[in-house]
Amino acid sequence: MQLPLYAPPVYLSGIFDAFGPYSSWLWLAIALIVLIVFFRPILQLMGVVIIPEDRIGLVTKKFVIFGQYKELPSGRIIALNGEAGFQSQTLAPGLYFWKWIWQYQVTLQPLAVIPDGLIGLIMSKDGGELQAGAVLARRVDCQMFQDAEMFLRSGGQKGRQAAFLTPGTYRINTFLFEVTLANMTQIKENMVGIVTTLDGAPLPEGQIAGRVTEGHSNFQNADAFLAAGGCRGLQPQVILAGSYFLNTWFVHIEEIPMTEISIGSVGVVISYYGEEGIDVSGLDFKHGNIVAKGNKGVWAEPLGPGKYPLNTYILRVEHVPTTNLVLNWANARSEAHQLDKHLCTITVRSKDGFPFNLDVSQIIHIPMTEASKVIARFGNMNNLVSQVLEPTIGNYFRNSAQDSDVISFLSTRKERQASAREHINTVLDQYNVNGVDTLIGDIVPPESLMKTLTDRKIAEEQKVTYDTQRMAQETRQNLEKQTAIADIQKQIVQADQGVQIAERVADAAVKKAGGDAASVRLNAAAESERVKVTADAEARRITLTGNAEAEKILAIGKANAESYQLQVNAMGGDNFTRTKIAEIIGKDKVKVMPDILITGGGNDSNGALSGLLGMKLMEELGGKVNPPAAHPSQSPGAVTPVKPFEPLP
Repeated sequence: MQLPLYAPPVYLSGIFDAFGPYSSWLWLAIALIVLIVFFRPILQLMGVVIIPEDRIGLVTKKFVIFGQYKELPSGRIIALNGEAGFQSQTLAPGLYFWKWIWQYQVTLQPLAVIPDGLIGLIMSKDGGELQAGAVLARRVDCQMFQDAEMFLRSGGQKGRQAAFLTPGTYRINTFLFEVTLANMTQIKENMVGIVTTLDGAPLPEGQIAGRVTEGHSNFQNADAFLAAGGCRGLQPQVILAGSYFLNTWFVHIEEIPMTEISIGSVGVVISYYGEEGIDVSGLDFKHGNIVAKGNKGVWAEPLGPGKYPLNTYILRVEHVPTTNLVLNWANARSEAHQLDKHLCTITVRSKDGFPFNLDVSQIIHIPMTEASKVIARFGNMNNLVSQVLEPTIGNYFRNSAQDSDVISFLSTRKERQASAREHINTVLDQYNVNGVDTLIGDIVPPESLMKTLTDRKIAEEQKVTYDTQRMAQETRQNLEKQTAIADIQKQIVQADQGVQIAERVADAAVKKAGGDAASVRLNAAAESERVKVTADAEARRITLTGNAEAEKILAIGKANAESYQLQVNAMGGDNFTRTKIAEIIGKDKVKVMPDILITGGGNDSNGALSGLLGMKLMEELGGKVNPPAAHPSQSPGAVTPVKPFEPLP
């Protein structure tokens, strides 16, 4: 019999006895669990420390028994030489000995993970002091802040660090460094980033932005910017669309749209930043400094159409149209450029004291080579309109109207328009602007004067109409006279032709009469012969026909006589007569009785009168009434319809 490996205490024996032969294995499992739970403390009691793969060990030394360095220097919190306190060295994943629990405390710290799209900003709790006026500590070689001892021994400074951590995993000693996550900087399309740095040298005197500094990779390397002498504050450089690792403790970014110069215009740049340049406008131009590109002032070379990543905090772009520009002096009428939105109809007064309104349109053109001079002289296009064009054109037409009455002004509109164009073009040439044309629009004179002018014009037109009508009548009379002469001439010609025709017709008639007489004689002789022959033939025909017809009638008569004789002999004389009468009545549909029988009533005289009246009535109705035969059964004065006679079968 095999004995158990370990005998449990007596008070647990009852419990283990319940498991029978498996009680020894249960005891071993419990012992293993207890060992695992208390394994780390047991190992620490033995001076052994295990660091997992996803952790680092932060070491705190509680005391120092032997050694030269027992206490930290004043102002330091991280031990470099084995002093008591937070140790600069960390424990990487692995197994370490001689870390006695009564002298060392090891804290397991997760690795620092910087996700994609973020950066890690580092704050150091220990190190050297920052220079006076500095905001960020300079970069030192310390393996991306993973070697705290190297950081401190290399002169690392406390406070916010200029360097930062890009996306990744790092072993950071959090006793020394504090990591703050920040977003990457994104500049969208068609936008530019205006940069303001929070650290660096002071701005140069008289400048609103720092000097241009190179080699800092779009401000992503703060140490390179600071080492190159970059200034704090607004920067003349901008960053374009894209993603950047920018230390937000070092720079502040503001997005603004790109500057767009539309087609048909140029952009004159007025720079508030740069060195004082040499005036390139020449001695004849005394209205401002025009300098080369990059200097302070109005740049001599304007920007053409396109998009530009300009820092509008240090310069301004004035858009100058290079196409023909139309300006309207008219109420409630303005072009798309809105430069004439404050212009209105010009009110002038004539020589005879009548006020009237005048609409004017001025077309100007600014050459690209003169755009910088126009802006240097006026500052912007609105000033050009208000300071030059508006007073020049308004005063010209007011002066011009005072030299003439309203009627003359209206009648000489074309000449005054040409004079205005010449005068205004001469004035605009002095301001580097080309005058293309001056157009006079609607002229609205006083209503009373306009009525007089209209009446006069109507009278003049009526006079012209009457003269035209008179000339038309004269022309018509002449036409009718000539027409009558032409008509008479036609009749004369017709008469002459008629005489000739009559003579020839008479000759023809004589000849025709002789021919007709001969023809009649011949026709008469022929007709006489024809009649004679025809009469002879007809006589013979009648004779033959009469003889034949007589013979026919005789034959028929004989046949009928014989037939009647035979019928009389067979039927008797009376019966034969009645039979023939019935045949004739039936064959010829002879009415034996009348359709209406009218009889009189009372005495014979009244009956006869009633019958006559009835017959008269029937005649009026359109019927033919035969005198009826009296019948004793009829009442006096009755009209009796009688059925027609039906023939015998």
